[in-house]
Parts: sequence; structure tokens; C-alpha cells
Amino acid sequence: MDKRDLYDSFGEMEQQMQQMLDKMAKLRADMTTVLEKNAELVIENEHLREHMVEIENELPKKPTSTTTLSKSRQNLEKLYDEGFHVCNQFYGKRRDDDESCVFCLEVIYGERERA
Repeated sequence: MDKRDLYDSFGEMEQQMQQMLDKMAKLRADMTTVLEKNAELVIENEHLREHMVEIENELPKKPTSTTTLSKSRQNLEKLYDEGFHVCNQFYGKRRDDDESCVFCLEVIYGERERA
């Protein structure tokens, strides 16, 4: 191998290594961005979970015993548990994804004035 060819080969390898170093630096920067975003999302997720727990604690609780309910309210509770609304606004309509309905819960478990 000629000295000039050897020198040119080293020059080409140097260029390739520089390109590889540039790619590595870009990958490192991209990885840093992804890790920062991931950390932000983890923190946001924790806050959302805490907020969900707060909201769930504020929702009215179903009584553990249905014996305190009248027969008619027990029937309404059964319909509600089967996935139907029992409130005045949406009576008889199916609840989307069995989401809880504050109006229905008020009808079933709320205190009523006796006339």
C-alpha cells in the first residue's frame, strides 16, 4: 500500500468517525429530550392519580347494606347496577361504560323529605 493511499484511508476513517460522533451526539440529545418528557409525564400522571383519588373520595358512597333502602329504591338500585339511568334527566337510557351518575345516586341514596 502506498503512503498516499494509507494517508487517504486515515482521512476517510477520520471523516466516518466524525460522522459517527455527530450521530451519537444527536442521539444523546434526542434521548435527553425523551427522558425529560417521560419524567414530566410520570409527574403529571401521579398528579392525575392523586386528583382522581380526591374526586372519588368526594363522590357519595353507596351504602354497604341495602336493607336501609325501601323496596322501590332497591329496585332502582338494581336497575342502576344493570347499567341504566334512574334519574329524571336520563331515565331508562343506558349509562355509557357504566359511568357513575350523580343524579341517579341522589335518586337512590339521597334523603327525601316526607310529605
